[in-house]
Amino acid sequence: MNATLRRAVIAATGISLALSMAACGKAGGDKDSAAGGDGKSIGLLLPENASSTRYESFDKPFIEAKVKALCADCKVLYNNAEGSAAKQKQQFDTLIAQGVKVIVLDAYDAKSTQGWVQEAAAKGVKVVAYDRLATGPVAAYVSFDNEKVGELQGQALLDALGAQSADANIVMINGDEADPNAAQFKAGAHKVLDGKVKKIVYEQSGEWKPTVAGQKIGAAVTQFGKTGFQGVYSANDGMAGAIITQLQGAGIKVPVGGQDAGLDAVQRLVTGDQAYTIYKAYRPLADNAAELAVDLLQGKDVKTVATASADSATDKGIPAKLLDAKVVTKDNIAATVVADGLYKVADICTADYAAACATAGLK
Repeated sequence: MNATLRRAVIAATGISLALSMAACGKAGGDKDSAAGGDGKSIGLLLPENASSTRYESFDKPFIEAKVKALCADCKVLYNNAEGSAAKQKQQFDTLIAQGVKVIVLDAYDAKSTQGWVQEAAAKGVKVVAYDRLATGPVAAYVSFDNEKVGELQGQALLDALGAQSADANIVMINGDEADPNAAQFKAGAHKVLDGKVKKIVYEQSGEWKPTVAGQKIGAAVTQFGKTGFQGVYSANDGMAGAIITQLQGAGIKVPVGGQDAGLDAVQRLVTGDQAYTIYKAYRPLADNAAELAVDLLQGKDVKTVATASADSATDKGIPAKLLDAKVVTKDNIAATVVADGLYKVADICTADYAAACATAGLK
């Protein structure tokens, strides 16, 4: 092959490769657009589905429905971290690669997100911290007043103990130390319990894991015996269920409270196995998150929704929407979770609970 012919072949090959790469690039761009790069997609990342059924049953469908109501041609790209911070990071990165411009993030490990959120912000991606306050420059935050939730839990335990509260020793099984909400619940509970009970004799993290909480309460029983404590604070209902099972196996009956108003927890209220739960209405939480996400997607001012502010470990003055929670006991099930439409009486009062429901006046 002479030099002239060689140059012609090389030139033709280069043109062919360039056209091929351009075609591939176009196909890839279309795929990304379909996956979320069209400016009409909102990412939704929820933390786990083992210790609480709420995320799949309530948060996800409520957020999806509200986004659809506010923006008919918007879509929600959803993933659950299944209790893994590493998996959630991969899901977060995938959303950014797909071109999503707004992500609603309920961080499994809020302390680990600073770098993620900074990187997202540098690429023009806005993050709404949902339920727990992620570190990094989040655009907005929606949750409950979590320290007040802890105060409600502490007061509900005092109410369940009644006249014996001043002489009561308490076991506390807190949430995961990586979760800033857990620290706020704990602080609120201590604010109420300290000085009002005899002593907190045992305090451990249950890591939001029922199995861990069950192990921790087993250790408390071993250490203090059947009469060594008179009440148990559990940071959520999933752990409370495991704690109650362990206590029942040991022949111990003391007030145990939780949080989240899960259906199984409400049924335990009916039977008297659980003393109280905290009802944080999921729909307004989800609705506000969806509204903030759509506003960010459309370039609107989030402060029309986020009327308060919050500080994280890394950032100050984050626009926030903070909601109020309610204590639920056997006596006000009908006036709270049933009245709000979270559950129907038929959901709660299945055959196994029919007699207890009748006694509780649930009809």
